[in-house]
Amino acid sequence: MVFQSILFLNADDIANIDLSNEPVFFKDLNIDQIIDAITFGRNEYNLKPFFYKSPNDIETIKYRQEIMRDLENNELFKCIKSFSEKFQHMREDLKQADKLYYKYQKERWFLDAVNLYVDAVACLANDLSQIDLKSKGFIVFKEYIFDYVKSDLFMSLNNATKKLEEDLSSVKYSILIRGNSIKVGKYESEINYSHIVEETFKKFKEGDTKDYRKKFSEYTDMNHVEAKILDLVAQLYKEIFEELDDYCIRNSHFIDDRIGTFEREVQFYMSYLEFISKFKDAGLKFCYPKVDSESKEVFDYGCFDLALANKLISNKSTVVTNDFYLSGKERIFVVSGPNQGGKTTFARTFGQVHYLASIGCPVPGYKAQLFLFDNIFTHFEREENVNELHGKLEDELIRIYDILSKVTSDSIVILNEIFTSTTLKDAVFLSKKIIDRIIDLDLLCVWVTFIDELSTYSEKTVSVVSTVVPDNPSLRTYKLIRKPADGLSYAITIAEKYGLTYEHIKERVKS
Repeated sequence: MVFQSILFLNADDIANIDLSNEPVFFKDLNIDQIIDAITFGRNEYNLKPFFYKSPNDIETIKYRQEIMRDLENNELFKCIKSFSEKFQHMREDLKQADKLYYKYQKERWFLDAVNLYVDAVACLANDLSQIDLKSKGFIVFKEYIFDYVKSDLFMSLNNATKKLEEDLSSVKYSILIRGNSIKVGKYESEINYSHIVEETFKKFKEGDTKDYRKKFSEYTDMNHVEAKILDLVAQLYKEIFEELDDYCIRNSHFIDDRIGTFEREVQFYMSYLEFISKFKDAGLKFCYPKVDSESKEVFDYGCFDLALANKLISNKSTVVTNDFYLSGKERIFVVSGPNQGGKTTFARTFGQVHYLASIGCPVPGYKAQLFLFDNIFTHFEREENVNELHGKLEDELIRIYDILSKVTSDSIVILNEIFTSTTLKDAVFLSKKIIDRIIDLDLLCVWVTFIDELSTYSEKTVSVVSTVVPDNPSLRTYKLIRKPADGLSYAITIAEKYGLTYEHIKERVKS
């Protein structure tokens, strides 16, 4: 295997990655919030396209999982992080060189950037030689970088850079300032009288005195006087500065394409692992799921909504985990229960873990098997747009029709609280038409609904109910369990909301 990419096995995916757009279901599932949090502080890498594109390929998913496992080795993680920090410094020097005006100052910043590059690459090759790597991706990359640092191209660049650094450090000159005239000459071991003057006047010093020494500006760019002095120095050391000119022209494209690509792509793994570390520190579990393109018997034990958990952990609140599984002919979760009880969170979790698994990332939970889908379609309730000519029900039907015209048997559909704007009779009628289509296609679905009878509609449907505290139904546990839907929790909650419980009515009758 020849190294192409640390992220992709398919060359076409590498070429077109930056054309990827955010999938339409991201906002409904809050995956956009997760990606924002993962990529925060790494804008220079433009990582989001890597998270937008699912490879839809089991081999690529396994390839990424192996690499992610390797990077859980703290020794490897640290050496890659050090490599990236040197690359970041190198890019900063190159940007600074572009901003500068004077030729030799630009060239010196460029030389420093190349020096950082060769040091970063050589150190990484050395570090990788001392680490036991298991993943195909890192093994072939290690072979590639070993060959690269031994190549004539890299050795020539390294030697030329070190020699030029040494030559420039040997440049010494003196400046004689007399009035408005400045004379520049080679340093001829002239005596430095500074310490003699200091010793002579030391006996006259009485306490703190005003410091008359000139403080040099910290502004990076040189002024015209400094630039002229440098031009004169370049004339004194003509051969060295001519070599610097030639070096900069010769090595204008010094970064190896595959190493440069590696440094960007590896941030996909680094950013994700750093993001989930805070959840692990809080005691939450992550696992590498088995991803299957055939079996729809999916499960995830101890899973949670990653976007919600990110907010809860920031507020030092508890994260509630849940389990789900589908076995045999089961395909559809029908989720019911009281409002604000975690039903929508469960639906989002199902979509999130499937998507994260599809891009090769570990998912929330301690054990999981998930399905490799071709697309995810979501229908979440939206506020009615007063500027549109059709009403909310019509808008929902248009959106549902669009989904059902695009789904395949390999798709995942997540429906959240649809048909709440119509009568129960019409909602039941329309829902049964939709669920018939979903059943016929044998696709995976999560359907959050107030229509309990959908949960027993077919052998493919499974009832999942959000639970409340038995002694106080107004308190939510945010735990969802497989059990028959009875509507009791929901009814109690509604009665509480509108003051129609037995106790409320009894109190009102008394008054």
